Order: sequence, then C-alpha cells, then structure tokens
Amino acid sequence: MYQDNSLLPREAVRLAALGILANSPRTYAALAAEVRNFSSRIAGPSLDLMGTSIELLRHEGLIVPTEGAGAGISDAVFILTDAGRIELTRLLQAQIRAPFSDVSKLIVALKFRFLNFLEIEDRRTQLAMMIEACETELARYLDLRAQHYLEAGNLTGWLDQEIDSIENRLDWLRDFSANIGADI
Repeated sequence: MYQDNSLLPREAVRLAALGILANSPRTYAALAAEVRNFSSRIAGPSLDLMGTSIELLRHEGLIVPTEGAGAGISDAVFILTDAGRIELTRLLQAQIRAPFSDVSKLIVALKFRFLNFLEIEDRRTQLAMMIEACETELARYLDLRAQHYLEAGNLTGWLDQEIDSIENRLDWLRDFSANIGADI
C-alpha cells in the first residue's frame, strides 16, 4: 500500500482475485482470465496490473486448491482460505485515492463489486471515503476553473464537463450511501 493506505496497482489485482474466489471457486486458468478481463475493461491493458502473479496468492496461503485437484495447476480449482478472507477485507477497507485515474477507477469498481463482503458500517466507511475523494477532486477542478475562466480556448468547457461528471458521481454515491442498509 501507499503511505496514505491506498492500494498499489498490483494490490488491485489481489483484490480482484480474492473477491472473485470469495464469490465462488474457480480454476486457476478461469481466475486468471476473469481478473485480466475485468481489469482490462476498466483500466485498459497495463503492465502494472498484469505484473502480479496469482501464484503468489497461493504461495502466501491466501488461496488453496480444493481436495483432489488435478496435477496441472491451470486445471486445479481454487478456494479462498481464512487468511485470504482477512486479506480481502483489508484490501476492501483501503483508502481511495483522488484523482480518479484508471487504476483508481478499477479499485472503486472492485470495491463496489465486492462491497457485500464487508459489514454494513465498513461499507458506509468505504462510501464516505469515496465521497470524500470525489469532493477533493471536485474542489481541485472548481479551483482550476476559477483560475482560468477568462482564458480563450476550450479549457473551461472541458472543466465544466468534468465538474458535471463528478457532481453526478457525488449525487449517486450519496444516494447509494443513504440506502446502504436497505439491500439486506
């Protein structure tokens, strides 16, 4: 993790793999394919994200093959261990970094995908962090707009579009947060 307790890109891959296995067992090959597919759809192809080996999760005891697993690692069906569940929770509770880069968007998408693995109060805490990150990002864009609103060119039009997008995201997050206990 970074010093601010936010996830490194390689930890996003760990979060994806552990969350996927928390949903249901997968073969090694299916797990790797699903992690790669989900990550690349959100953040695009990235060496930072693909550099983490799922084999490391096995070595750390976070995932294990089920009993009677075949000889080939790619065909073995893996499940999450208790240590893996603890690590999943730790990763889900990490800070959110602003601004929202492709990796940050991936981490947010993963948090929403696996938010149901956290207790209600931890879900609310995560949503509060997401809201705070958006508010920080919005303040930066508003400040930049205030500094450059008289300039010729198209910067203010682009900033207005970004500001609208962040405000919409904030509205959605606040609404989602207000209804977080209703999904049980």
